[in-house]
Amino acid sequence: MGAYYTVTSDKSRWVAFFLCLLFGYLGIHNFYVGKIFWGLIYLFTLGFFGIGWVIDLIRLLLGSFKDGDGVPLRE
Repeated sequence: MGAYYTVTSDKSRWVAFFLCLLFGYLGIHNFYVGKIFWGLIYLFTLGFFGIGWVIDLIRLLLGSFKDGDGVPLRE
């Protein structure tokens, strides 16, 4: 039997949450986690017209938001 471990990002879920809460309409949280394309989309559409901003806040609270490499964010 091998050791089991969970791979997590070096990016903090709570830093991303507060960036999203304060500047989500600009996509700053997406830039922080390495999702440059989505950051630009949010920047030009003001948080995907506000809907994407709210969805990302919920996903960050639930822990299902992932970084640019598809890895869950660390606590």
